[in-house]
This record gives sequence, structure tokens and C-alpha cells, in this order.
Amino acid sequence: MDIRRLEAFAAVMASGSVTAAGRVLGRSQPVVTRLIRELEAEVGYDLFARHGPRLAPTEQGLLFFEEVERTLLGLKQLESRAAEIARGHGKFLRIAATPALSASLVPQALAAIEPSVRPAHVSVQSLPPERVIHAILTGAAQLGVTSLPFEQEALTTHWLGQAPCVALVASDDALASQSVIKATSLARRRLISMSNPYRLRRQLDSVLKVPSFLETNSSINVAAAVRAGLGVAVMEPVTAYGLALPGVVIRPIDIDIQFSFGVVSAKSALYTSELRQLCEALRHAAIRLLPAFRPLTAG
Repeated sequence: MDIRRLEAFAAVMASGSVTAAGRVLGRSQPVVTRLIRELEAEVGYDLFARHGPRLAPTEQGLLFFEEVERTLLGLKQLESRAAEIARGHGKFLRIAATPALSASLVPQALAAIEPSVRPAHVSVQSLPPERVIHAILTGAAQLGVTSLPFEQEALTTHWLGQAPCVALVASDDALASQSVIKATSLARRRLISMSNPYRLRRQLDSVLKVPSFLETNSSINVAAAVRAGLGVAVMEPVTAYGLALPGVVIRPIDIDIQFSFGVVSAKSALYTSELRQLCEALRHAAIRLLPAFRPLTAG
């Protein structure tokens, strides 16, 4: 496929119109329109529904855009990597991590590595847990930092650990005065929680049995909603301690809900000294960050 057609398609999807896409790409509107038409002819279906001058992506267009976006990102990374090699910077590290772990644990681990031995270029992708594993298995990332569960058969598990979930309440909330928050206190409050039913949410629902007032796909959004006074939350401790938002207090809870996570790579991948060093830095960062962190065996 012609890269210009893919870029034109992505630009229209991102900017919302052919005119705006032309400005982004430095091409005329007729040229962008022609490139889109040629791409549609090539794939065999409409990428956009036309309503006069307005374009709306079709369902097939939205699905195709997911693939195009990944492809263009990969080409950009390839271009950047080639430039790094040309400058004599051979070390390049690609990390895939869940949003909670990429926002707190990964930066702390990278900062702990000595600058003289730190990779010249690091790429950190924030992905859902399932896509972290996919990135590792397809070679899009060398190291994955993700929550459990995950299938370990095709992976090398470098370490696993867990820490208890905590409650987040606004600093002016009456619950903030309690040293340990009881689950029964949460049952009478508006609860903010994660939306993925197959991860931590399943544990929370089975123990708390409280319907959520607000659901979101990001633990950072959970913390922000608590700070805004929208409710209280029981959440994984990495974001809670890693970001420590002003106006929000962290309290242990009287029930045991564990957040488990780990660091993995593909079994077929080369385990370099840079990866080994980062794995250790991530483990030490988790120990420093989480008061009740404890290691788990890979089994």
C-alpha cells in the first residue's frame, strides 16, 4: 500500500476533514481526496460516509484505522531508530506497560538507572493488559510491565509481585480522618471504579458488592474523579502512591484485595544487559513505592 494514501487517511481521521488534513500534510484538498479514493479502491470498501462536504468514518474505516495507526507508528519508530543508529546510538529499548504502571513505576525505574548506562532512546507505550502481552509476543516491545492474570507459556516472567489495594478519598472527606477505612463505610458512598470486568474490577465487585457511580478505563481518571469530589475509590496501589495527587489521601482498607503485576518478555527474545538492568530497577522501584509490596513466585 502507498504510504501517502495511508497518511492521508490517518490525517483525515485525526483532523476530521479533508481540508484540515491537507493543511497538516501540506497538500491540496483535491490531492487528499484523490488519495483517499485510491485507498478505498485498493481495500475494496468505503472508509468514510459522505454527507455533502462532511466525512464520517464507517465501521470498517474505524477498524482499518486501528491497523493504519499502528503501522504508521511503527514506521515512525523505524525512522527514529535508523537516525539513532546513524548517530552511533545503538541502544534502544521498547517498553509496553499498562497505564497505571507506565505512569508511575516505569519512570521511577528509568530515573534510577545511571545515565551513563541508560539506553540512548526509550519508547514507552501505554496499553491495556491484553495488548501489552500482544506487543511482547509480536516483538513490538521488548519488555512488558502488566497486571495479572496473563498466560505465561510463551513468556519469560522475570518477576511478579503484589500489594494490597487502597482507598482514595478527598482530603476534606470525613473518611480521611480514619487511619483504616472499613468496607462497610464504602457501601454507603458513591463508588468510582475501573470498567474492565476481567481484572481488578472483578475482585472489587465480589467483595464490596457496591454498584459503581462512575466507571473509567484509567486508574489516573479514578484518582482525578476522587479529587474532584465525585466519590471514593478502592484502587490499585501503584497509581495511588506513584502519583499522590494533592487533595487526595490514601488509606488502607480492612479487607484484603491484592493487586498483582509483573515484568515479562518473549521467550524467544534476547535478554540483554539493558533489559536485565531495567527489570531490577523496576523491582526496586516497586519495593520503594509500595509499603506492603511482596514478591510472588512465577508459578
